[in-house]
Parts: sequence; C-alpha cells; structure tokens
Amino acid sequence: MDKATVLLVDDSPGDARLILEAFKVGEGTTKIKVVQDGVEAISFLRKEGLYAHEARPDLILLDLNMPRKDGREVLAEIKKDAKFKLIPVLVLTTSSQPQDIQDSYEDHANSYIVKPMDMPTFFETIKSLEEFWFHVVTLPPHDTSND
Repeated sequence: MDKATVLLVDDSPGDARLILEAFKVGEGTTKIKVVQDGVEAISFLRKEGLYAHEARPDLILLDLNMPRKDGREVLAEIKKDAKFKLIPVLVLTTSSQPQDIQDSYEDHANSYIVKPMDMPTFFETIKSLEEFWFHVVTLPPHDTSND
C-alpha cells in the first residue's frame, strides 16, 4: 500500500502528540491528519470548509470522550452513511468500561483499543496497529464517485 492516511480524532493535544510520535517511530508509511472533535471529524469526511481538499482517510482512530460531538455519535454517523461505512474505525480511548466496549462494537467499530498508560506499551500498540492495518489487512478500495 502507498502511504496510508489516518484520521485521528482526539481532543487531547497530549494524546494526539503521543500518537503522532508513535507513528513516526514506525515505518513512516502513514500520514496522520488530526481533528479535535466529532464535529471536525464529520466535516473532514464530508470535505467541508477547511477540509475541502483533504483525501479520504484509509482508517479512523477515534477517541470516545470529546466535546461538541463525542466519538459514540461520530461512530454511529459514520457507520450509517453509505459513503463512509467501509472506512475502518478503531476506537482508541482511555475508557475500559464494558458498556462503552459493547456499544462501540454494536455500532460496528472495527476494533476497540484501550490506550495503554505506559510509554513502551503505548508505542508497541501503535506499531502493532500500523503493521496489522497497513501491511496485513487488505482495506476496501476508495469509491472515488463518493469523494
């Protein structure tokens, strides 16, 4: 796969910075676009305003607890929209609540990852995620008629 694009949806600048660093440590085959909440995520996907020229992401990393529109709402909206439902959405959050996990899978999350608290495990998790999703899995092709 050519350079993959990931849309990172996370309101924590510290977590976003850490995720960006973890991807840099990897093979460098991933472009990361960052938005801070669900409203921006939906605008990004719909190519509205500032995001008019952005490419469709190959994968979405989605935090759950955010202001304005939280990750739960974003996940449900993405998976109900024919233009976006095939984009893999990986919930990457601090919540280990069983109800959050169940609800995310019921809304068709492709995986649910609790953010590790220690740095080595966090970096290893991101490296594994990148390896699996961009070197093992075959992602669906982009339907350019919907871009």
